[in-house]
Amino acid sequence: MTNLLIRTSYSFNIFKHCYSTAAKSVASIRINNEDYGTDDYTNVTPKILSYLNRNLHLQKGHPLSLVRQRIVNYFYSSFTHGGNPSFSVYDNLKPIVSTKQNFDDLLIPEDHVSRAKSDCYYVNKSLLLRAHMTAHQSELLRAGLDNFLMIGDVYRRDEIDSTHFPVFHQVDAVRSQRKEQLFENHQGLEIFEKHFLDQSQSFKNSINDPTKQSCHTLEATKLMENQLKNHLLGLVKVLFGDNIKHRWVDAYFPFTHPSWEMEIFYEDKWMEVLGCGIVRNEILMNAGPNNSIAYAFGLGLERLVMALYKIPDIRLMWSTDSGFLTQFENKDINADITYKPVSSYPQCVNDLSFWLPNELTIDTFMSNDFYDLVRDVGGDIIEQVKLKDKFVHPKTKKQSLCYSIVYRHLERTLTQAEVNQIHKEIEKAAVQSFGVVIR
Repeated sequence: MTNLLIRTSYSFNIFKHCYSTAAKSVASIRINNEDYGTDDYTNVTPKILSYLNRNLHLQKGHPLSLVRQRIVNYFYSSFTHGGNPSFSVYDNLKPIVSTKQNFDDLLIPEDHVSRAKSDCYYVNKSLLLRAHMTAHQSELLRAGLDNFLMIGDVYRRDEIDSTHFPVFHQVDAVRSQRKEQLFENHQGLEIFEKHFLDQSQSFKNSINDPTKQSCHTLEATKLMENQLKNHLLGLVKVLFGDNIKHRWVDAYFPFTHPSWEMEIFYEDKWMEVLGCGIVRNEILMNAGPNNSIAYAFGLGLERLVMALYKIPDIRLMWSTDSGFLTQFENKDINADITYKPVSSYPQCVNDLSFWLPNELTIDTFMSNDFYDLVRDVGGDIIEQVKLKDKFVHPKTKKQSLCYSIVYRHLERTLTQAEVNQIHKEIEKAAVQSFGVVIR
């Protein structure tokens, strides 16, 4: 108990430093033995930074690593050139990227919601913890790569429950082909429309047509779409079996067009497993010679792992408990494993209500800020945080929020007294960080 409170106090002191709105421009934060300047965008917390370098997807015997290897093996066996795998794998790329990499290179508009401080973990205005592995796409294309997988941890501010965690793992991929590769058996066809080839320097690509980009021929787009969907269906069948039901849903992503999401019918419901599409030609042009067409896809490892192994809580991915890890150690990567709970520990639920300061309203207060604070103080014993109630006083017009915080340890029973102490620390942190008044 004493050690827990020491960690909480220490964590909160750093938390205040990271979130201080009065931080001077010379302030810095140290990440992976490098110092980074901070500014009014800085919102990374010590708790989030503690997940860096864990590399669960590379940890032998970890369920994330088992599924990662199954995906890699599928692409290695499905695509070969001269007896060697066509796809190269990048699974240890630095998690700190520039806003140019994460947004600009991918044609994400400046006013897009995904750029908001409420959605991302910023080191400063120019740098952030990558929000998707696609952030490395352009740099690898510029390096001259045609077919590659990008695998690693990504960071997004989100709600707190059994299926959401601020850190998760993604597999992203790009496969590009030149005319002679794509139309190997269809000589005379072209990737690009004639009017694009005639004035490619001044041509502005359009995505007004839902079936294709204006620069691409319909034949090239449809052939790539067919390849993409067949390859991804093959992957899903390798993971979930040949009889898995699937469907394609039209989608929108700033960096692909057309775009689709794939859903599978799993355990009596449709579950989204990946997003994909034809890479916007502007991205390829900015990365190098414009003589190819490409498809790309991205999937979350945790979602697949939880479905395949029947793991009920995403926090278990970070467990160091031998009762969890030994269920996956020394297993064949294709083994049919069903997670067996070691034991079930009870929940402790405490509500926290507070009046907002005058400068904030129930519409402008960012719940993700509060979620980060709760996680930073409470750590991994926070199972869920839900906005329970909004209230406006009829006379004073003061505004209030009430959050329900569910505490549960994955490896032992929490006492109510222990939870109450942590809850008090969260109350203090909320008062100091947001200027609220506890009700």
